[in-house]
Amino acid sequence: MLDASTKAQLKSYLERATQPIEIVASLDDSKASGEMRALLKDITDCSPLVSVTESRDDTCRKPSFSVNRPRENHGPRFAGLPMGHEFTSLILALLQIGGYPPKVEEEVLQQIRALDGDFEFEIYISLTCHNCPDVVQALNLMAVQNPRIKTTMIDGALFQDEVKARQIMAVPTVLLNGTEFGQGRMSLEEILAKIDTSGAEREAEKIGAKAPFDMLIVGGGPAGAAAAVYAARKGIRTGVASERFGGQVLDTLGIENFISIKETEGPKFAHALEEHVRNYDVDIMNLQRAKALIPNTGPNQDLIEIQLESGASLKCKSVVISTGARWRNINVPGETEFKNKGVAYCPHCDGPLFKGKRVAVIGGGNSGVEAAIDLAGLVGHVTLIEFDAKLRADAVLQRKLVSLKNVTVITNAQTTEITGDQTVNGLVYKDRATNELHRVELEGVFVQIGLIPNTDWLKGVVELSKHGEIVVDARGQTSVPGVFAAGDATTVPFKQIIIAAGDGAKAALGAFDYLIRISAPAA
Repeated sequence: MLDASTKAQLKSYLERATQPIEIVASLDDSKASGEMRALLKDITDCSPLVSVTESRDDTCRKPSFSVNRPRENHGPRFAGLPMGHEFTSLILALLQIGGYPPKVEEEVLQQIRALDGDFEFEIYISLTCHNCPDVVQALNLMAVQNPRIKTTMIDGALFQDEVKARQIMAVPTVLLNGTEFGQGRMSLEEILAKIDTSGAEREAEKIGAKAPFDMLIVGGGPAGAAAAVYAARKGIRTGVASERFGGQVLDTLGIENFISIKETEGPKFAHALEEHVRNYDVDIMNLQRAKALIPNTGPNQDLIEIQLESGASLKCKSVVISTGARWRNINVPGETEFKNKGVAYCPHCDGPLFKGKRVAVIGGGNSGVEAAIDLAGLVGHVTLIEFDAKLRADAVLQRKLVSLKNVTVITNAQTTEITGDQTVNGLVYKDRATNELHRVELEGVFVQIGLIPNTDWLKGVVELSKHGEIVVDARGQTSVPGVFAAGDATTVPFKQIIIAAGDGAKAALGAFDYLIRISAPAA
């Protein structure tokens, strides 16, 4: 099952285990079960601490296996082969059950162990999803730490009947005790905040009691991370308040144009950003969404206040806003109603759930055409719909697109409605040349029409462009003294990771120059 190189890598990892690991498998005569048997044999070959037994329990999904401590059978379960992006999830489960400590603060581990109740999580994933492993790994860790928590990773492509019956049309989808708990990327802290509200309240109180920062960065994407590093290197008190560290990079699959890094993946890049920032004396406050900015107006007010959705507020002498952007909605009837029920925004994550089906991609820029090309290799047919009279993607992408036999391109078309019953069953568009309405029958719609800046909370406080972007000068200064901004949330052109990072460094240097000048003694 595993090639020699992967087995050697797995063996080196398992050398870190110090306690026995018992794998209990539920198998049948299917091809998938045969592949799982081969995988489990490869694992046992890699460490004398690992043993495998087969269970006759017919209540478990087949094929599946759980990873347990000796004489236990409630450890993390994998229904399907945890390969691809999920191979790391398997390795971490083996190591944590085998006694290797997780890289999580003890305070968080204590919070998990103290959870009162029985929690059974089911995580529907696809092996091509780069967001799924974070959710699987977070819930697996919780199951390792607390015996009243059970988790099962379920490969949606393998358990198609189950996916259809439960109407799972986006990954990761998490069920808790049989009821939908959440969809999309979730960190360990986010999951804990949802099931332990008292913990979120305690965190808000702790944040509210913090002393003022010299420089506070709001947002933890490439721009925010760069700003934090540059500020911390100046030796000033630096903080980062971020809804999720990494920002939209976490939703990016491949990165091949960040100079000096030939190729990487979004989540891996985001992890590297956070690691770099944590090398410095920076106070990182995750799961904190900004709600309002109160400028330092008046002769006796020398601090800027950032109010958070959690109820806490932070004060600072200067602030760098780097809240990035989010997927733009098409805002037609049916989009909200059928979100994650056929309406999707990540072809890499959710594409495998539409295998053999008919889908549409809305948007003819690079993102839309790339999505159509990717999906064409999975689904039955792709209809690409573009508002403009011609596609806007790079010529090389357009040539690849038109070479695909299962792709139809419709230009000069305005999507007017997404239809469905419980899930999507079609799309209506208007021919902009004739005003005629046309219907396309399909099962999925992928929206790829660009980004919108996360600046709603700043309206009426700082100057925004007609597109909602923060207006900044060459130093990152906004219309409000002491308030700087960087990255995709600003008027800086070309929304690219490398540009956002450089922009964050520039804004931090601009803010530091501002701090020097306001603290200089009067002449």
